[in-house]
Amino acid sequence: MKRPLGFPRKFRVVRKADFARAYKEGRRARGALLLVVGAPNGLPHPRLGLSVGKRIWRGAVQRNRVRRIFREAFRLSVPELPPGLDFVLVPAAPALEPDLVATQQELVRLAHKVARRLVEGGPRTGQDAGAKP
Repeated sequence: MKRPLGFPRKFRVVRKADFARAYKEGRRARGALLLVVGAPNGLPHPRLGLSVGKRIWRGAVQRNRVRRIFREAFRLSVPELPPGLDFVLVPAAPALEPDLVATQQELVRLAHKVARRLVEGGPRTGQDAGAKP
């Protein structure tokens, strides 16, 4: 049975190599709620990867809540996101309590910022130097 509001595998970054490529070759944009790392994926649609560490949220309940909100914000924003990019979302602040609407708005804004930086190209400096957050 097909889930109408599901999150299909084709929209997910799942391979370790894809995460590594995004961190190494991608561009970053930081907001109040999110750090968005974006890299080209060669597909006609965007994909989402999540990086929510145990170091900040010890409890699985809080970690999974952040993941669910980030995932839903992405799912609702897919038509507004630049196609052909992998986006890895990282919480910007420790112990963040994200709101769906604010997260969705910030995701769209930061995704377009990342896409602009990828098109402009040029050397990566500072935060863009490729170090994993």
